[in-house]
Amino acid sequence: MFKAIREWLQIEGLGEEEERQFGPDDHRVAVAALLVHLVAIDGVITDDERRVLREVLADHYDLAPDDTEELVKLAKQRDDEAVDLYGFTSVLKRVLDEDGRKQVVEMMWEMGFADGRISEFEDNTVWRVAELLGVTSRERIEIKKRVEARLERGSD
Repeated sequence: MFKAIREWLQIEGLGEEEERQFGPDDHRVAVAALLVHLVAIDGVITDDERRVLREVLADHYDLAPDDTEELVKLAKQRDDEAVDLYGFTSVLKRVLDEDGRKQVVEMMWEMGFADGRISEFEDNTVWRVAELLGVTSRERIEIKKRVEARLERGSD
């Protein structure tokens, strides 16, 4: 009952001209929040990271620019409110199959490499998220190498 009331209040607070693209339990918000968290984890957010964040989300979810901006804004809000990563990963583990969870790890590596290098904080965060999603260490490292090789080929 409280969830229904909270959702109603959130919808009412948007105003009549705005539509809700992303619902309260939309797994895309959880993925975006993890990516936002990863971008900010080293304390420096570069323009390249901002650009790659939007590109990764838009490409992966086939979003228009306005929808991408709405998703990023909502993800920042959710990340600010979060006490841990489990709230996001539990949604993803419930909704996504194994391949979908591996894609989340891949997106995280893409974000990690956005500024040209993986910091120890980013590496640790991807490791923790992968563990919570049930992606093995071997799979996580294989995905990292695949993303790194793809990005190196793209920069040639």
